[in-house]
Amino acid sequence: MGDFIKTQNTFADGEVAPEFYARDNINGLSKLENMYVLAGGGLSRRPGLEHVADLTSAARLIAFSVSENENYLLALTDEHILIFSDGQEIEDIISPWDAGDLSKIQYAQRFGTIIFVHPDYQPYTLKKSDDEFILSAFNFAVNESDMTVYIPFMRFDDTENLKITVLSNSAGSNYATFKTDEDFWTPDDVEGIFLLLEKQWKITEYVNAKEVKAFVNGTYTVPSAPVSDWREAAFSKKRGWPCSITFHQDRLVFGGSRSWPSGVWLSQVGRHNNFNVGTGLDDEAIFITLLSQQRQQICTVVSSDNLQILTSTGEWAISSKPLTPSVVDVKQHTSVGSVASRYLPPQKIEGSTVFISSSKKDIRELSLDQLGENYNATDLCALSKHLMQDPVDLSYNEEMRQLFVVMNSGDMAVLNKNSALGISAWGTYKTQGTFKSVATVQGETFVVVIRNENAFLEKFSESALQDVDEYGFSFTASALPVRASGHNANKLRLRKISARVLNTKTLFINEVRADLPNEIYNETFDGYSGDVSINLLGCQRNCINAPWTIKSSEQLPATVLSVSMYGYYLV
Repeated sequence: MGDFIKTQNTFADGEVAPEFYARDNINGLSKLENMYVLAGGGLSRRPGLEHVADLTSAARLIAFSVSENENYLLALTDEHILIFSDGQEIEDIISPWDAGDLSKIQYAQRFGTIIFVHPDYQPYTLKKSDDEFILSAFNFAVNESDMTVYIPFMRFDDTENLKITVLSNSAGSNYATFKTDEDFWTPDDVEGIFLLLEKQWKITEYVNAKEVKAFVNGTYTVPSAPVSDWREAAFSKKRGWPCSITFHQDRLVFGGSRSWPSGVWLSQVGRHNNFNVGTGLDDEAIFITLLSQQRQQICTVVSSDNLQILTSTGEWAISSKPLTPSVVDVKQHTSVGSVASRYLPPQKIEGSTVFISSSKKDIRELSLDQLGENYNATDLCALSKHLMQDPVDLSYNEEMRQLFVVMNSGDMAVLNKNSALGISAWGTYKTQGTFKSVATVQGETFVVVIRNENAFLEKFSESALQDVDEYGFSFTASALPVRASGHNANKLRLRKISARVLNTKTLFINEVRADLPNEIYNETFDGYSGDVSINLLGCQRNCINAPWTIKSSEQLPATVLSVSMYGYYLV
């Protein structure tokens, strides 16, 4: 047997999957639960949770920043938007979305306004005006002189050979009857807008699948033949509404819809509800379609240095600066793909866009190469894919440098990332209940938690030693298997394990309570800083198991800077 002393003074790689246990260059752990990696590489017990409010049901959390000093938290529940400020509910607004709609709602903010989109609903705007919040339907700009609506128009694939016969209508010169030779019309066409005979028409009545009645704001001449040159509004109850939204270069951007999943619509510059393409002037609206060999479903659009378009099969970018109708440089850069079944909001981390891949098994970091020309999609959880189990929500706390990812199981994977210090560490947060949603407002991370079938709004707090003063939680950090001189140990005898701790009041090493000075149990004492150790006897033959585990279920602070092992090994 060889005598050894092995010290691990950084845990910068966090919890890693078993397939990496045999690598020498990993500064990680086999388990990291309810602890996080500090900037210096050590470990600390996670903050507890404070109660903020009771909820009637599970909610979707969204941060709403009006200004640097005015920030709110929105909790979207079944047909309600609850608005919180400084931990207090200040308003309850009736909304059009039920509980089943919440997962697909996307949003974009600009000053005191946030616009929500959903593929099955007309967009809605929530505006903060003085001391009042107003939720109203998003309306496209209208030309007051002739009531022309500046909504985008297009010809959908299923109408390629369809002609409309326009007939006069007894209701008056502003009315007409539209007929087609094949079934086309549905009751959802009512209130829909069509463009033909160089005029806009609104469908007023559904007759049958081949006939509707329409109104035009003006007069018209009945054409002598069926009309083949016509278009319909890109967005409607029948065709669906925008799936994704952002602001980019002072344009409002809609990405994808139910009937045109690969379309990107950009408003006029500074006129965010005006989508009139006009004559193609630099500030007028733009429409493009992503063209590739694969069907592209736009999942979300992100404004960064470029306009990033994340689809179900790849990552695109429009790099034109400025972006004008005559200069649209769009290109697919990577082929990872995003989740299309629900909205998982991409996060900005250290200048990159971080998103959940379409497989739901990894998280990617979309960033430009050193030349600033091409994007790469780096896997942020390459060492920890076992922790990615069907993500349902995520949020980044910039002050803490922590990415919180809520899993469908109710656990939460947490990434501590600090590239300058070489930290990229995943771990798991658990509570007595299940996490459902997460959002960060001004450095505070809020969560929706289900406990005993009841929903609560809570937030992480450094001053909380347990969860909502009622629920305790344990923490665990377990080492990787021992390797020495580039070899796996196959027999191990440990004499002693020593931990260097900081402001610590409780610690168990391999189920043995570490001998800490008695004065730490005085509640006014901050905790012990220094070295603690336990002596061991016995031999470990299955060396794939963790040689040491640090844990505690006591609701007291604990910070571990390094761990040392003293003993013998055989390879």
